[in-house]
Amino acid sequence: MSATPDDRPLLRRLFERRSLEELAPIPKALTYAALMGWTFVVLFPLYWVLVTSLKVQIQVDAGPYYLPFVDFQPTLDAWNFMLFQNNTLWPYVNSIIVALVSTVLALIIGSLAAYALVRIRFQVKLAAIIAFIVLAAGVIVAVSVFAVPWPAAVVAALVLFFMILGTIGRRFKAALGNNDIEFWMISNRIMPPIVAVLPIYVMFQNLKLLDTQIALISTYTAVNLPIVVWLTRDFFAGIPLDLEESAEIDGASKLRVFFTIALPLVRSGLAATFMLVLILAWNEYLLALFLSNANAQTMPVLVSAQNTTRGPQWWYMSVLIVIMIVPVIVIAAFLQKHIARGLMVGAVKG
Repeated sequence: MSATPDDRPLLRRLFERRSLEELAPIPKALTYAALMGWTFVVLFPLYWVLVTSLKVQIQVDAGPYYLPFVDFQPTLDAWNFMLFQNNTLWPYVNSIIVALVSTVLALIIGSLAAYALVRIRFQVKLAAIIAFIVLAAGVIVAVSVFAVPWPAAVVAALVLFFMILGTIGRRFKAALGNNDIEFWMISNRIMPPIVAVLPIYVMFQNLKLLDTQIALISTYTAVNLPIVVWLTRDFFAGIPLDLEESAEIDGASKLRVFFTIALPLVRSGLAATFMLVLILAWNEYLLALFLSNANAQTMPVLVSAQNTTRGPQWWYMSVLIVIMIVPVIVIAAFLQKHIARGLMVGAVKG
């Protein structure tokens, strides 16, 4: 079947689309030109880092050189030093373990919390919150000022807390609901990390856990937990309640409904959340700088260490940046379909 001839004037054929499925020639050319320009903007920094890793110091200082074998003779000296002579493998392993474990823990705990906030109505008495804060401050003062053993101080505070809940707490009706809890969670990300890093450092120092993977994993999990809760709550809210009620009528518990019905339905959203939290944990620098030294050092700290007294060693730094980018690209490519679908969840409401 032959195509219908287009009898429109030349200018209309160039600027007006013939059908909804295809663009006119001029808009199509402008669209592809804009996409190619944006692709260059995105990919050129990656290309420049890769090219810099193939240079030596004199080529970096005397540059810029852009094309290997044309502007300069590439070499693997920086790669050989960083991979085989420098202690790069252990920080790389630390980053992988800390980022993956903390992300998985944050995703499990955060998705459970988000599901509970969506499906269960909470009423937390304001008196209980005030009592908890006052007693926690009392424990800190008793341990630090009066040298009270911390187990005894904690037990005494817990006894007083439950006594207050059973007596004075019942007289106060003011309570916080789900929206207040959600806002409190996300407000933890509003606070600058530098405000909390010193207390966290002192805590792990007293627990003898400084420079360990446990300290980094627990801290990263706690820091990224509000993001997981905030993102996944919308995914769970989009699940039809009838599906879960039908399962509960058949005898399924809340946990079984969560793992067998809710989680499979939001797997795309969980993949997008996993990727975002993984990138945040993978690139985290401030907490790693304070909580790690030699044994638990991660890649961002190792990259910053290349800025020595002789100046930034860009060729070594570029090698580390390239090998840092590779795992994220691999995971993103593997989860691409789920990430694209998960980012669209909740974007259109009917």
